[in-house]
Amino acid sequence: MATLITVTEDEQRQPLLLHSTSPNNGQEQETTPSSSSNDVEETPPPPPPTNQRLISLDVFRGLTVALMILVDDAGGALPSINHSPWFGVTLADFVMPFFLFGVGVSIGLVFKKISSKPLATKRAILRTMKLFLLGLLLQGGYFHGRNHLTYGVDAGKIRWLGVLQRISIGYLFASMSEIWLVDHIMVDSPLDFVKKYYVQWMFSLLLCSLYLCLLYGLYIPNWEFEAPRMNLFGYGSGTQIGSLKPPCNAVGLIDRFFLGEHHLYQCPVYRRVKQCSVNSPDYGPLPPNSPAWCLAPFDPEGILSSLMAAVTCFLGLHFGHILVHFKDHKQRVFLWLISSFSLLITGYVLKLLGIPFSKPLYTLSYMCITAGASGLLLTIIFYVVDVKHFKKPMVIFQWMGMNALIIYALAACELFPAALQGFYWHSPENNLVDGTESLMQAILHSKKWGTLAFVIVEILFWCLVAGFLHMKGIYVRL
Repeated sequence: MATLITVTEDEQRQPLLLHSTSPNNGQEQETTPSSSSNDVEETPPPPPPTNQRLISLDVFRGLTVALMILVDDAGGALPSINHSPWFGVTLADFVMPFFLFGVGVSIGLVFKKISSKPLATKRAILRTMKLFLLGLLLQGGYFHGRNHLTYGVDAGKIRWLGVLQRISIGYLFASMSEIWLVDHIMVDSPLDFVKKYYVQWMFSLLLCSLYLCLLYGLYIPNWEFEAPRMNLFGYGSGTQIGSLKPPCNAVGLIDRFFLGEHHLYQCPVYRRVKQCSVNSPDYGPLPPNSPAWCLAPFDPEGILSSLMAAVTCFLGLHFGHILVHFKDHKQRVFLWLISSFSLLITGYVLKLLGIPFSKPLYTLSYMCITAGASGLLLTIIFYVVDVKHFKKPMVIFQWMGMNALIIYALAACELFPAALQGFYWHSPENNLVDGTESLMQAILHSKKWGTLAFVIVEILFWCLVAGFLHMKGIYVRL
């Protein structure tokens, strides 16, 4: 017999890649225009061929994939780098914006010349669909990940949204705006640059406005949830407007209405807050008198938050436009730095004004500081790799970035570790993956540092796999 739990407003206060294109992709290859230096005392390097890849963008993607592996696999042992339970920003909270920002930069390079708008639209929609469906396969619940030698999902409980699905949404918005909202004029001055892209900027501001209006203007009515594993049912009372709390916010309301609670992420990050976990900021048992909303589902890649996430793609697109239209490296670096620090300052000012950093809600302040950090990191990599040509130390991340999609699927989604664990000795716990991790923990006499060392070795392994694929000319893309 299921127990009915009532969640009231008072209980809230109780303690409780875009694709990685191959070098032979023709018009869809990410390229950077040649540039020359205005310094007469230096001999400028010869102009690169017109189809040269932007190496710094590959390195940026590779670092992002490596960071995702690090925080996903070592976050349990090192909660300080894991996702923030609700408010705040940690290292893990930069991964998704880095992906989205890189997608935006790529779109600016891929669509810099469009011969046929209908054909470009068809290709963009097709790529969006393939990316969304791949995300549905990888994160919809069919694969159960490491330590679970099972697969399959109840069709009535498929998780519709996830990392790749969010990227596909951002890609669709940004690519459609690049195809249809850009005035195709020659850019010979900063004013021409503004005239060319101002409609696109207005559209991104419209997305921000729509998000803010819904986030702070929607009334949150009563809602229900079900926790079948514990044979519990909950009944919630929102009775608030503009709330950003875990049990009562417009992001969750819209997802429950359009997707249904069974199709949301069933183990949300707010189960690691103090009210919901005795091991906070890590997952753990529920503390005494914990509020019932601790058991409620919530999708961190939801519908409303994906609108603001798409704006990160537009900001990356702006960086791509600077790369295309400004030929001098010093101009590019200067404009990128101005844009990055402006976003960082805006994010912190918004936080001071009362808009908190929150990755699950993808708040405006969070979007600004993470996009600013994305731009700053790309600027540093661009200066080191593409300007100063200091490439060798970064080559392993370049390899990973050129095959980001396959590495993400095999490593970050744990397809390869899960498959490897299928071969064990006598019992499932005696497998190569767990055995290697246990060995490193024993060598370092620490579970935390042993896990970190294992994850670093794992990242290096995938860098070498990506290098092997590169040497064989194999590039997996959509």
